[in-house]
Amino acid sequence: MTKLASYFVPGLYVEDHSIDVPLDWRGLEPALLAMGLTMRAGAFPDPICGVPESMKLFYRVVCAPEHVNDDLPLLVFFQGGPGGACPRPLSPASDGWIAEAIKHYRVVLPDQRGVGRSSRVSARSIAALGQRARTAGADPARAQADFLKRLLAGSIVRDFEYLRLTEFEGRPWTTLGQSYGGFITLAYLSLFPEAITASFTCGGIPHVPASAAEVYAHTFPRMAEKTRRYYERYPDDVERVAAVADLVEAGGIDLPDGSPLTVEHLQLLGSDFGMKPSFERMHWLFDTAFEDGDGNVDTEPHLSDAFLMGVLDRTTTRANPLYWVLQEFIYADGSVAPIGWAAATEKAHRPEFDGLARPLLFTGEACFPWMFTQMPELAPFAEAMDLLMADTDFDRIYDPVRLAANEVPLHAAVYFDDMYVDAGLQLDTLSRVGNAHPWVTNEFEHDGLHGDTVFRTLYEQARDAGHLMARA
Repeated sequence: MTKLASYFVPGLYVEDHSIDVPLDWRGLEPALLAMGLTMRAGAFPDPICGVPESMKLFYRVVCAPEHVNDDLPLLVFFQGGPGGACPRPLSPASDGWIAEAIKHYRVVLPDQRGVGRSSRVSARSIAALGQRARTAGADPARAQADFLKRLLAGSIVRDFEYLRLTEFEGRPWTTLGQSYGGFITLAYLSLFPEAITASFTCGGIPHVPASAAEVYAHTFPRMAEKTRRYYERYPDDVERVAAVADLVEAGGIDLPDGSPLTVEHLQLLGSDFGMKPSFERMHWLFDTAFEDGDGNVDTEPHLSDAFLMGVLDRTTTRANPLYWVLQEFIYADGSVAPIGWAAATEKAHRPEFDGLARPLLFTGEACFPWMFTQMPELAPFAEAMDLLMADTDFDRIYDPVRLAANEVPLHAAVYFDDMYVDAGLQLDTLSRVGNAHPWVTNEFEHDGLHGDTVFRTLYEQARDAGHLMARA
């Protein structure tokens, strides 16, 4: 293995590794490349101007200190997102599932391409790519867009399969997918099911066939209901949020990074409503909204610096810009109709979400065109986003026939009240996936995996059914 470092954090032995993977997997197969065969099959894809031929794929391997020298089965974690890096654990309990997982597995934590330490994509790097393309006489926005399409599930899965073959001697592994990691899971089961002993997913089964428009048609009613429940719990916040929105609507208020605060930006705070304890976090944020007097609404209102910093902290994606950049393209599977800003289109059909409506409703996990002009960390992606929203050709990632014939045990936690991934759509997909075993629960929100119960429950269900031995 290409080990960069090894060390201990409390309760964990950690190794850092990095390998090179192709930027563009089209025409390449991980198994052949692992044997040193670099010839592409079929027509050679058009090169993307201004980008290298390979990327760095960074991954960590963690285990309990007492198991450093033991021959343990492998569990690979597929992080949520898109654009999220793998956990950086402070201890086994800091991300609750890890404490249970290291009892049974050596855990592989890869940073998906473009995030964390895997050839990171940022506002700076995407702007530099555009400049290189411009210098070479190419269309910078087209080069950026074509590059961003190489960061989706089809490429991610091939990275991981190549990693398994080259760095883990081709040993089959168990997979654990959180949120978008469930999308990665179904793509992996579609492409390389022989690599997997068993799969666990948590709040992350995509609807197949995929449709961004369908997702947001389900998301906005749930957001309205989540906002209603927030105001029901904290009724005084109806007036407080409205007063803040009225001040913002009048204009002239900037966030600490210099970007304008708009009502639409304020509505993004609802993205947190799918996690616990989100209502309390929102309540305490608005508790400090006003600078003057004792902070009541009836004082002459000025928004406090603490509130503005809180809004920025909770809405910026400077640390993970691909979260918004790729948000709607994770639903693109093969030849598709233009996605065309699906969330913005759905919101426009729902006047109750208008910024002037009161009580103000919050939006959820949804990106909008204005974000790419007003948010500094997203502005360099703006022209590429317009091209991507009009594109109709993406990698094919799901194979419904192969999924129907799937033999890999798939144990899926489906959160009944999940705000981000509709439970009904998840169950519809699972009904058409072979050997799928959903566990439907309303005890948890979307972040349930990060406690100490969800993974343990899934593991015990699979173990007790004999599913962890069937493909060993």
